[in-house]
Amino acid sequence: MRSWPAPQVPRLADKGLPGTGLQLHVYDTGADAVRPTDPGSTARMYVCGITPYDATHLGHAATYLTFDLINRVWRDAGHDVHYVQNVTDVDDPLLERARQTGDDWRDLAEREIALFREDMTELRILPPDQYIGAVEAIPLIVRMIERLRARGAAYDLDGDVYFPISADPDFGQVSGLSRAEMLPLFADRGGDPDRRGKKDPLDALLWMAERPGEPGWDSSLGRGRPGWHVECSAISVDALGMAFDVEGGGSDLAFPHHEMGASHAQIATGERPHARAYVHAGMVALDGEKMSKSKGNLVFVSRLRVAGTDPMAVRLALLAHHYRSDWEWTAADLDRAIARLARWRAAVRLAAGPSAAPLLADVRRHLAEDLDAPAALTVVDRWAEHAAAGDGTDVRAPGEVRDIVDALLGVAL
Repeated sequence: MRSWPAPQVPRLADKGLPGTGLQLHVYDTGADAVRPTDPGSTARMYVCGITPYDATHLGHAATYLTFDLINRVWRDAGHDVHYVQNVTDVDDPLLERARQTGDDWRDLAEREIALFREDMTELRILPPDQYIGAVEAIPLIVRMIERLRARGAAYDLDGDVYFPISADPDFGQVSGLSRAEMLPLFADRGGDPDRRGKKDPLDALLWMAERPGEPGWDSSLGRGRPGWHVECSAISVDALGMAFDVEGGGSDLAFPHHEMGASHAQIATGERPHARAYVHAGMVALDGEKMSKSKGNLVFVSRLRVAGTDPMAVRLALLAHHYRSDWEWTAADLDRAIARLARWRAAVRLAAGPSAAPLLADVRRHLAEDLDAPAALTVVDRWAEHAAAGDGTDVRAPGEVRDIVDALLGVAL
């Protein structure tokens, strides 16, 4: 599947801004702690992508911006980055929306993926090296399920295939949740705990036998389509191998998606861990509730763009909140970001300014400390204030600051 075009990022292509970036520390959900990432020469990251049945909302944008920052910090520290993202281009929510709208599910998916690409391009999100749809990955998924079956970690139920969580003695280590906490989340997030015949209510669907009026593919498992969690297991292992550096997504993916995916991969391969760290972005709310398609309380990136909002202002509005925090979007967020963007652009148009070296050091430090983008924005604010007041004579500084902000924060001035 085609990804989106990469933005022209100052100095990242030739291995960095002046000096060397710092080692990234991020909060690992599985460890319940901020821990250092320790990639080799190439950092490996897998981020769970969209189910394309509606347009990109600000919750999506905040999530992908989180992993864009990780990508930039790693590159600034001298690492190459192998970044993989999937698209769940066949799944129940997509099929349900297609039935509601009268669209062919394939046309709906193609249209929404195209819009997502446009939004990511305008927000200057660095694209994944591999952008892989579930449909094209079906042979990989079937092979992983067959590996699970060979290890006694799959069972049939009326033509469907399930993963027994009892197969993984470490089940629960990614999310850190108790069974009592898992059960309602599993029901709320695509699971089927009440299905009769399952060995355990938490057992996850690996392969669904074809239903009337729904798509299916021929396979050694029978004609059908893949479950959600095993999709990401198979794609990530094939593209990145095991023990890659970061698996990421929104905080609502910690359970069941990342928990199940880790178990699938670890039992199928016989290796541990699936990922060395699990990083999750907070939820964005509107009108007091999490922004979600099911609730219909969405602010779409594309609609903001059509209304004339500068995508860099949208990016700044999102960066103003720490990636792990849950927060509520208001019109004031955008107003503050528009004003900040104007101040920064005015400052880098000046003939001279204060030295950019302290700013670079501080931005690097804040981003390396669990992606503290709000603190990094404050550093740039202070520089812009001093520049506007005439406190500086370095004629190189405005251009250097423009490059720093672009390379590390992704904001084009």
